[in-house]
Order: sequence, then structure tokens, then C-alpha cells
Amino acid sequence: MTKMEEQQLTEARKKEIFLALVEAQDRELNVADSRKHVSKQFGISERLVRQIEREELEHEWPPLD
Repeated sequence: MTKMEEQQLTEARKKEIFLALVEAQDRELNVADSRKHVSKQFGISERLVRQIEREELEHEWPPLD
């Protein structure tokens, strides 16, 4: 995924990625492993996964909506 594609992720897609991250951690993956898992699952960089995590904190997204 290119930087342009990363910038074009919809909020809904970001929430889907965040939910996958939460679910991975619920399955007892540690934070680093859950980021790796989700980045591979969605074909995005771990940097983008961390960016989505930060966005979640800023907007206080519920893990399930």
C-alpha cells in the first residue's frame, strides 16, 4: 500500500483495522505481535497500524460499533 493509498483509508476501514487489532490482543497476542498480524492481514504498514491506534485514542472510538 502506498502512502497515497494509506491517506485514502476511510474512517470505516480504519475502525475495521482497529477492531482487528483489539480482537488480536483479546486472543492473547502481545501489542507488537498484534500489530504485525494486523498489518499483514490488511496489507498495511505497522506504522499505519500505530497511527490508527493513536487516532482511536484521540477520537475515543469504541472497539465495537
